[in-house]
Amino acid sequence: MTDMNDNSSATNRRYANSASSAQIHSFPTGKSASAAKANHKQVTFNRTELDAILRIYGFKVASGEWRDYAIDHLKDRAVFSIFRRSSEMPMFYVEKDPALTRKQGMYKVVAASGHIMKRGHELQQVLKVLEKPLKVVSK
Repeated sequence: MTDMNDNSSATNRRYANSASSAQIHSFPTGKSASAAKANHKQVTFNRTELDAILRIYGFKVASGEWRDYAIDHLKDRAVFSIFRRSSEMPMFYVEKDPALTRKQGMYKVVAASGHIMKRGHELQQVLKVLEKPLKVVSK
């Protein structure tokens, strides 16, 4: 009987601790939900952009060149990273940076070395650099 009471008191303490931690980490309710969303906007890839990127990605995975990817949506840009193996650095990444829309174009493909392979205003044109097959230089 005492074991049962000990377990129930431990459970009650756990619930009491979680309730107090919920109060500590609660968010202020002074702002409306729409105002909170406006402050925390992230740059994301839309459906057509992801379709274009994933189409090329699918072909490269089928040919055995690429194996993994990661998508990061940050405050100022969205990044689609392409990996040969998941434990490595990305081979390439496709970046969408709306701050560069009126300058060099918001899309760019960057190699692992940091070299910008292609940059432009249209994603389809920028992704063509990834579609090119590798050429054999000498046998």
